[in-house]
Amino acid sequence: SIDSSARVAAGAQIGSDVVIGPFCTIGPHVSIGDGCVLVSHVNIAGHTTIGPRNKIQPFVSLGTPPQSVSYRGEPTKLVIGADNDIREHVTMNTGTVADRGITRVGDGCIFMVNSHVAHDCTVGNKVTFANNAVLGGHVTVGDNVVFGGGVAVRQFVRIGEGAMLVGLS
Repeated sequence: SIDSSARVAAGAQIGSDVVIGPFCTIGPHVSIGDGCVLVSHVNIAGHTTIGPRNKIQPFVSLGTPPQSVSYRGEPTKLVIGADNDIREHVTMNTGTVADRGITRVGDGCIFMVNSHVAHDCTVGNKVTFANNAVLGGHVTVGDNVVFGGGVAVRQFVRIGEGAMLVGLS
């Protein structure tokens, strides 16, 4: 079901049983998996692939260009796995050709309000981002990691499996 106020570009691939709510915009190189729900006001751009059964809340922006001075408009990617809960105002950028060219998010993660995944990051499975937790570019996060509220991770850092980062660190 696609709300009449939503804008889905020609070329976008929309799976079965997808709900696209009011005022969502979906770009031409976007693929949305079966059973996803875009509640409202969601922007999905770039070369973005979203796996099945993701729930995406209002004012989320996915697949926008990386915040990198080296980016020159190349068709880099954002790939999001299955069963993620992406809450209000979350942002995730595509990669850069200076690195992997892809930003990747695993399965079963929760991204709370204002979380950010920058270019060329790899986020494992079942990772929790509390409010305002942010990753700089080129970060690798293992499975089952918990980021407390306000955690900021600088570029080129690796966070190991099962790590728990205390809020505001």
